[in-house]
Amino acid sequence: MSVKSKTVAIVNTKAPFAKTIAKEALDVALIYGSYEQETSLFFQGDGVYQLISGQQPEIINVKNFLKTFSAFEFYDLEKVYICQQSLADRNIKADFHIGNVNVITTHEFSRLLHQHDVLLTF
Repeated sequence: MSVKSKTVAIVNTKAPFAKTIAKEALDVALIYGSYEQETSLFFQGDGVYQLISGQQPEIINVKNFLKTFSAFEFYDLEKVYICQQSLADRNIKADFHIGNVNVITTHEFSRLLHQHDVLLTF
């Protein structure tokens, strides 16, 4: 008899460098990925700022942890979803520092979130 592991959704809702919340979400995602837990990453609200390319956090003396996002595939973190409406609300073009992201509608965002067993919101 096999036991199905729970699926995890990590929802990123905060801007990357205002506080440590975005880094904490990344750390949790990498831990789940290290243990081969099926994990999806969702970005909405100000969380979409985490994926925008060309950021220079060193200007404010903050380490650029966003570079770690490019290692997602090594942690089997291949399901990355971005709320299209959140991008539109912030007048952000779909220009991301990582590839293989999925920009989806609010309806699809909600539908995919509800397919997971565990939701962690940061």
